[in-house]
Amino acid sequence: MTDATQTSHMAAPAAAPGLLDELKARRDVSFAKRGLLLALVSGILWGGNGVLLSLPFSAPVFSDERFWLLAPLTVGALHDTWVTLWLLAFNGATGRLRELARTLTSRSALRVALGAVFGGPMAMSAYMLGVKFAGPAYVMPITALYPAVASILAGVFLKERIRGLAWAGMALCVAGGVVIGYTPPAGALGADFYFGIAMAVVATVGWGIEGVLATSGMDLLDPVAALNVRELTSSAVYLLAVLPLAGGYALIGGGLASSIGWIFPVAALAGSASYYCWYRAMNTTGVSRAMSLNITYSIWGILFSALLTPTQITVSLILGAALILAGMLLVVGDPRAMANLRNVN
Repeated sequence: MTDATQTSHMAAPAAAPGLLDELKARRDVSFAKRGLLLALVSGILWGGNGVLLSLPFSAPVFSDERFWLLAPLTVGALHDTWVTLWLLAFNGATGRLRELARTLTSRSALRVALGAVFGGPMAMSAYMLGVKFAGPAYVMPITALYPAVASILAGVFLKERIRGLAWAGMALCVAGGVVIGYTPPAGALGADFYFGIAMAVVATVGWGIEGVLATSGMDLLDPVAALNVRELTSSAVYLLAVLPLAGGYALIGGGLASSIGWIFPVAALAGSASYYCWYRAMNTTGVSRAMSLNITYSIWGILFSALLTPTQITVSLILGAALILAGMLLVVGDPRAMANLRNVN
């Protein structure tokens, strides 16, 4: 064997691992990018979902002052129940019902179910109360602060590292949300508006807790099956506990049979897709990064409000949107840094 032949045989084994590492890095970056796209789509869909769910409050069946508490809770219950039905249909059509049954009996599902209590009956109820009393254009930016809660909890429980520009990016996202929601609408300075803002803060905490619990419980679960567990839990708690305590089921039939009854399945379809993208994004690219993109729903919610409601585009909206966009870019960072999907650099 010649020296050249020996050299080529010696070099080949060294080159192969390098090529495999490069291919793995490309795969991981592609995987992370897909998660980022899912997070952004989730934000767009949730922005539309929130505006749609604000429309029933102008209908006679939900505008009676006697039902100031029952009405938003019923809207939340109808939403999560329709989401459950959509997901069951999807899981059935894609052959996941057996996986759903396995998921329901797994230990990991307990964390998902616990997260559902925080994110469903707690956060969603508070969110609907906020939408009713303060309006979606002002509630969405406040709830967009939930990544701050989730990031702190993720650092403690999931050991996610958040350093440098990522902190600055999340600070800009928070600042953008505050700027958008800082100026209340004319004539809305009373106790009702501030009650709505307070409920938005409760929703923020609930969704932050849910994000961490859901992610910690989903590592060994199919995201779609886990999401169905989430919605089954939420709708069951709504129907069996929340509504009976709040006054019963008096508005369900009237709401579904009224002229705005179509809103619930349509909004739930958007909500189902949003939740699906959100869960997949958190599971592929990490809680902090996924949530920082997901909070663009505050921008989309304002834009959809301008299209479907009397909300006007303001200077504070433009400034806040620019801050959120700048914050997202800082959080996402260099695409090649996404290879470590559980770290935000």
